[in-house]
Amino acid sequence: MSESKSFISGCKGLTLTDDEKAFFRDERPWGFILFGRNIGEPSQVADLTAALRDTIGGDARIPVLIDQEGGRVQRVKPPYVPQYPNAAALGAIYRQDEEKGLRAAWLMSRLFAFDLSRLGVNVDCLPVLDVAVPGVHDVIGNRAYGQEPEIVSVMGKAASEGLKAGGLLPVMKHMPGHGRTMVDSHHDLPVVNAPIKELEAVDFVPFRRMKDELMAMSAHIVFTEIDRDNPATTSPKVVRDIIRGHIGFDGLLMSDDVSMNALRGDIAARARGIVAAGLDLVLHCHGIMEEMIAVAENVPPLVGKGRQRADAVTAAFPQADGADEQALREEFNALIAIA
Repeated sequence: MSESKSFISGCKGLTLTDDEKAFFRDERPWGFILFGRNIGEPSQVADLTAALRDTIGGDARIPVLIDQEGGRVQRVKPPYVPQYPNAAALGAIYRQDEEKGLRAAWLMSRLFAFDLSRLGVNVDCLPVLDVAVPGVHDVIGNRAYGQEPEIVSVMGKAASEGLKAGGLLPVMKHMPGHGRTMVDSHHDLPVVNAPIKELEAVDFVPFRRMKDELMAMSAHIVFTEIDRDNPATTSPKVVRDIIRGHIGFDGLLMSDDVSMNALRGDIAARARGIVAAGLDLVLHCHGIMEEMIAVAENVPPLVGKGRQRADAVTAAFPQADGADEQALREEFNALIAIA
């Protein structure tokens, strides 16, 4: 695949504008991300994902991402797909019956893959590997599988495997852990004062267990025991010592949305800070052209180690397993009925 820049971009609406087409052709983001504002009827979404890819060469392996978790973070909604349960509901099944819980997590992701592949989406920003603490803000809340690192680890692994069985790739989030946040990082900067030993024993565990996955998304959170001045997304110390070091993740590391107000400065400064911290990709979600231009002007071409990691992703899209969709839906519905 030809040279691209170190960012992932959203777009504004249901179809691409001429300005968006020209921008993508000129600036060549590595991939794209869809949000609810981009989702209409299935044929429209499929046309949009095809149009996005066409702007930068048309390769079917160009990543198109979405946040399809179930619960309140579900960009593709009824009537086009079912309303799926949240991760906490699956965790509740696991606590009743571990085998059924793991099967439910795998099945839901496998069904996501049926839904999303028809739309031209090939990456789901799932699993959420954040270990929720009591009182965690709703920005995570029931998006987490539970409060125990072991449950989050095994359920996250099952979810990832379900996506891959359907031909999609997962993105782990929010590395190195967002489960202690008491404020919404879309609006404020969460600060976590937990001791490093506690973080290592709880928050970092699911990411260490799944360190061989190909993609992860960072957390806009300050860990005062590691770097009291910078959130993980813009902290060279967190990236070097924790994400690449303690956790051992050597895959493609993207930021959470650069537009979120947990980050300081204007969009250009935030993009530069993300790159300087050692992340591979800046994620910009809002489809605001002025911000998209600012990101593109402040990120480098995707070269070196970042390029190697990106190429490993595009080379790894699996073949779907050919499973019977209706049979899996019936099985899943029976499982979640016990919750």
